[in-house]
Amino acid sequence: MASRRCLLRLLSSRLGPQRSQPLAPVSIATRTLASLSKPLAHPAPRALASPRLYYPSRCHFATRSSGDEEDGDEEEHYDDEGSEGEWGEEDEAVAAKKPSGKTEEEKIAEAAEIGYKVVGPLGADEKPFKPYEPVFAVVQIGSHQFKVSNGDSIFTERLKFCDVNDKLILNRVLMLGSQSQTVIGRPILPEASVHAVVEEHALDAKVIIFKKKRRKNYRRTKGHRQELTKLRITNIEGIDKPETVAVAA
Repeated sequence: MASRRCLLRLLSSRLGPQRSQPLAPVSIATRTLASLSKPLAHPAPRALASPRLYYPSRCHFATRSSGDEEDGDEEEHYDDEGSEGEWGEEDEAVAAKKPSGKTEEEKIAEAAEIGYKVVGPLGADEKPFKPYEPVFAVVQIGSHQFKVSNGDSIFTERLKFCDVNDKLILNRVLMLGSQSQTVIGRPILPEASVHAVVEEHALDAKVIIFKKKRRKNYRRTKGHRQELTKLRITNIEGIDKPETVAVAA
């Protein structure tokens, strides 16, 4: 009965509101077959006002609630802001620094606060490198301390106001030592000094910084390469050095 009532309502809506009298069962079946045999006419496509292409609007729906998702099932999202080229190959050469706009007195005072003094460029005929001597020194450059000997090379943080092949004097010497004596400063030795030559300005290995807040769709990945300066120790002054004895062949 319900299907018959639905069929009657469908036929009455198709035939029009002027036919309000009930239809006979035979006429219902006949008209149903006739309507099914006719092909449905497709509506004509609507012409656009402008010649531009029509693109449907994008809809974004949330598929999960933030409280029900598990930590391991989160979709990974990485922020590309500020990380351009961080996974690619970087040039090893450090770009030239812009002029700081400071006077010579300010540069000398800032370098002395770090623990060094710039003497000048190395001459073409100079030979600062000497044979090994059994003497060591503990020097402080910035916030780092190094135990060095003649001929050693160390890497420090990028030193300002100096270029490659410049001669430096490291004046913050904390301790001197040899085979016969040891001198300890309180906290530094005023008459001791360590001479060095700038060999290179380079970049350290990349360090990855990864931040995450769980269930907040927050992940950030960045990279950092620390600027370094390579120094070659040439001489240690302020302590009596043992005499070198020639060994007979």
